[in-house]
Formats: sequence, C-alpha cells, structure tokens
Amino acid sequence: MNLKYKRVLLKLSGESLMGAQQFGISPDMLRYYAHQIKMLVEMGVEVAVVIGGGNIFRGLQAAASGIDRVQGDYMGMMATLINGMAIQSALEAQGVYTRLISAIEVKQVAEPYIRRRAIRHLEKGRVVIFASGTGSPYFTTDSAAALRANEINADVILKGTRVDGVYTADPEKDPQATRFDEISFAKVISLGLSVMDMTAFTLCQENSLPIIVFDINDPDNLRRIMLGEAIGTLVK
Repeated sequence: MNLKYKRVLLKLSGESLMGAQQFGISPDMLRYYAHQIKMLVEMGVEVAVVIGGGNIFRGLQAAASGIDRVQGDYMGMMATLINGMAIQSALEAQGVYTRLISAIEVKQVAEPYIRRRAIRHLEKGRVVIFASGTGSPYFTTDSAAALRANEINADVILKGTRVDGVYTADPEKDPQATRFDEISFAKVISLGLSVMDMTAFTLCQENSLPIIVFDINDPDNLRRIMLGEAIGTLVK
C-alpha cells in the first residue's frame, strides 16, 4: 500500500471521549477511536496518540474552584493518564499492541518517557500513547502533541476535531465562515485563527511539521488521509 505518511501523531481532545455525555468516557466513543487507530495500524502506519483530559478535569478552570494553577495543571495531567489507560484497554481488547508512556512517573501503570524506547515501540508496530502532557505545568496537551511529534520524527500531526478543517471563523457560530483546504503557518498567525495554542503551533512552525485538522467523526477520513487525499485543512 502506498502511504503518504508512515509515522503519525494523532491528537484527540478529552471532550471528544464524552460522546453525548456531560463528562466522563463514553464506551461507544472509546470503541470508535480504538477501531480507527487499529485501522491505521493494519494499513502499516506507525501511530502515536496524545489525548487531552478535559472530559475529566481542566487545569485552566481549576482556579475558579480555588485550586492553585500549578496543582490544577497536574490534576489535568492525571486526567490524561486516565484517558490513556482507557484507550490502551480499548485497543488491546481489539488485539492491538500498545505502550502507555507517561511524562510523570507512575510506574505501576505506565512506562516513563524515554525517547529512543518510544521510537523503538513504534518501529515494532506498537501504538504509543503519550500521557501526562509534557510533565510540566503551564503547557497544554496541544504542546505535548507538538513536542512528542517532533521528538519521534513524526511525518504529520493529525488533529481530530468536530469540524472538518480550519475556517475563517467558527463555523458553528458563523454560517458565512469558509474553509481552507491548505494554509501556511504565517497566515494562520496573521488571521488569528485557532488551530493549536501558540506554544504548540510555533514548535510545529519552527520544525516544519505539518498539521492536518480534520473531522474525526467521519470514519473514512483517517484512511483517506493516509492514502494522500486532501481531507480537512493542511497547515504547513
């Protein structure tokens, strides 16, 4: 099979795991994501995954409840670890080999992050799930995704969202918003568009790592992207 991308980092939001629920993890969404990732593995793609924790706890909102910002961010990292464990379990139930790697040491449930070991897992066809963000407060899971993708020499970051690309405005609020098929890093910045947070975005720009923003809820999108079709918006 002629694949456009050999090694990818798939970035998923924690909120997407909620499905129609108000919080927590939807079993249906968990199975859906596991199926999507398994499909990539069966195509011969090396897959790393970073998932947020917003379905369980949001560090940025912790201040409103009187929790210190740094403490809140660490709590958010723990939430991503819970989601990572859930994704790992769902993948292994479908016969996919995985490794859960945490930026914070939790040796009973996850490996510590060692770059060379993570790359070796990918080379052996295992899905690598990066949890606990960067391991430091003040950084989002977008930043973790950009950092890890560059460290493992991924070909592209695949940012799965509810919308089918990058628009001139929020398409859920502005019916006149138009979608970009392709856009440069510089134009995203000049137009003030929201793709990733600025720390993550700058890291990708400096290292010429492309980002594809696409609708994760279309079950055929990931396969078509791997085969080189223009799905969503390519930021490069």
